[in-house]
Amino acid sequence: MRAAVAQETVPTLVAQAQAAYAAQDMATACAAIDAAVAQAPDHPALSFMRAQFHWEGWFDAVPLFERAAQLNPGNPDIVRNFALALASEGQGGRATRLLEGILARSSGWVEGHNTLATLRTTAGEDDPLRSFAEAVQCEPGNAALIQAWFHKVVAGKDWEEARKILAHGKFPLLRLWLDCESGAANADPEIFAAHAGSNDPGLALLQVRHALRHGDPARALVLAEAQLGTSHEGQFWPYLDLCWRLMGDDRADWLEGNFTNAIDLELPQATLAELATFLRGLHRMSAPYPEQSVRGGTQTERNLLLHHDPLVMALRRKIEAVVEQWRDGLPQGASHLLLSRKPADIRFSGSWSVRLAGGGHHSAHTHPQGWASSALYIVVPPETGRDHAGELALGMPPPELGLGLGPTQYITPKPGRLALFPSTTWHGTVPFEGEERLTMAFDVAPQMTGSTK
Repeated sequence: MRAAVAQETVPTLVAQAQAAYAAQDMATACAAIDAAVAQAPDHPALSFMRAQFHWEGWFDAVPLFERAAQLNPGNPDIVRNFALALASEGQGGRATRLLEGILARSSGWVEGHNTLATLRTTAGEDDPLRSFAEAVQCEPGNAALIQAWFHKVVAGKDWEEARKILAHGKFPLLRLWLDCESGAANADPEIFAAHAGSNDPGLALLQVRHALRHGDPARALVLAEAQLGTSHEGQFWPYLDLCWRLMGDDRADWLEGNFTNAIDLELPQATLAELATFLRGLHRMSAPYPEQSVRGGTQTERNLLLHHDPLVMALRRKIEAVVEQWRDGLPQGASHLLLSRKPADIRFSGSWSVRLAGGGHHSAHTHPQGWASSALYIVVPPETGRDHAGELALGMPPPELGLGLGPTQYITPKPGRLALFPSTTWHGTVPFEGEERLTMAFDVAPQMTGSTK
């Protein structure tokens, strides 16, 4: 039940809603914005805010987005989020028709194509990116549209199709990226000379990966260290770890530390069974997001730990207490990304559930926007742990770099076990046989400003 809100002025209610939203108290945020809209029912911005808060809190939001769309005609952000809400509430067909109708009139709307492609991909459709091809036929000179299409294709590592897309225009940096990531580029760092002086962090990351792929960790280290202290440094710390490991530098041990922990939450079997049933009901997609690490399974959308269901709320309180205890046990370290950004308050920059089928796994990845990352095991196959099957592999670098480094640590899942580790740590899962591996996971947001715990 949502919290009651006293009669207040609209500005006061909006401030209460925004404060509760920042604290990730979605029930209070929704109650406050509901009360504000009751006093100003025709206010366009408040109507959108109300729909968005309800959607993020996992409350019914489709009627609210319908009203917001009426009050904000033509607002692309509302249309996009309305489509996402429709898909979330089991109206995927209506969501795609909504986007298709608008794109038929506005073929250059890049975010609309991105959203439609995601909905079609996760629905398991054939040719989910076809709206891009159709739009480029109408607008052959639209560079933004071509680049968005390219990025969608390379997320699935379809290098041949990506080369065809680049034939629609002159995109030297994208061609360079494609050559490097597909393995077609030679080892000479001079291939980047034409882009010298660029401040693009994506180009810097490409150079780091290229140097590592071609056996030059010393060059990769210099390039990665140049990004420290910038707003993008979270993307580069994991590569510093790989450089140091390849070079036998003790700083790899300093970075990885003894920070990983596996904590048994002692959840009763009945609770685990109830969670499993609840989570399965949220897995409505037929295929994973191509940009994410899931292979052979599905992942939920929205921030799962903001769900208003009492089962999730109780689990969130337990998780927050465990994370606070883990945080308080960490040492101090002003120059360490984990130790220097301990959050005073636990907030979740993302949380989700993953359901893997037999043979499924997570590819090696990190979470650059997080402070600490996790895996909470709800259902694990019986053979988990045999030859590391189904285990969480920490320190496992991306295989496409060909570094010859293996995992530094394995964590064996069991129902109710929570693994916590720095978000900069490379991690993935070992494929397994069996019917189902069901987990919850979250990223804890870092402390960005102010005092640390």
